[in-house]
Amino acid sequence: MIKGWILDIRRLPRSDGQGVQTTVFFKGCPLRCQWCHNPEGIAMNPELMVSENRCEEACFLCIPDCPRSALTKHNGRIAVALEKCNLCGRCADVCAYEALALAGKEVSIAELMTEVEKDRIFFDESGGGVTVSGGEPFGQVPFLLEFLGALKEREIHLTLDTSGYVPLDDLLKACCYVDLFLFDLKMMDGSKHEDYTGVANDLILDNLVKLAAQGLPVEVRIPLIAGINDDVSNIRETVEFLRSLKTKPKVSLLPYHRGGCEKYNRLGKRNHIKAFESPSERHIAKIMTFFSDQGFSVKRGG
Repeated sequence: MIKGWILDIRRLPRSDGQGVQTTVFFKGCPLRCQWCHNPEGIAMNPELMVSENRCEEACFLCIPDCPRSALTKHNGRIAVALEKCNLCGRCADVCAYEALALAGKEVSIAELMTEVEKDRIFFDESGGGVTVSGGEPFGQVPFLLEFLGALKEREIHLTLDTSGYVPLDDLLKACCYVDLFLFDLKMMDGSKHEDYTGVANDLILDNLVKLAAQGLPVEVRIPLIAGINDDVSNIRETVEFLRSLKTKPKVSLLPYHRGGCEKYNRLGKRNHIKAFESPSERHIAKIMTFFSDQGFSVKRGG
């Protein structure tokens, strides 16, 4: 039985107002974006997240329940020796205050579909569906394609969110299942892209060209980070590139937020924290106007 690693399942209204969307977050990502707001989705393996400020001093039921003696009490809060932890998740299971949480679990297609089917009535009534996100879903291709096939078989509207850093053959295999692609586009300069994400963008740009040629609906999602990719040169290059595509995509602008910083802290990866800034509201408005003036349907948020 094929299984895959997921991070979470969340049920939210679609940003375009078209019904309820159940989002399945796959675990594992080949990019290392310095502004990542979901760092718990990067590694394929499960990870323990610790929120010390949620710990209740009268509790500490997790300490005797840990089989590796990795937990201790320190200054009225829980302390974790990560080098001893085997990620069994027992501490998270007994924690009533969500001070300890295991990010990542292995599931079967049947288990995943059972969760999705719980929302079927909302999909049918509201026009919603399922979004597969990450991490990077294409990091688990066999599991992903089987999941997409199961959704298609049940005629559930399917949106797939990708970084675009995937083998083209795998991307095209998904086209027969997907109703809408959300395609992340960080910046146009290849060298700068590699500096900030850990990978070059040649494959990403080529894949977007090929995907647009399929004639399927595509929404390009652009994170906006002040001083990194919000400059006039990058925005103009992005517009010119998108105008060259066979099918004009919709555009979503995603201003940076610092939610990822606290998550790195919870993962015990404080040395990975890099705080950036969002462009000013005025500058975001100018960028939106520029895209709109060039004939793009553009919105803020995804």
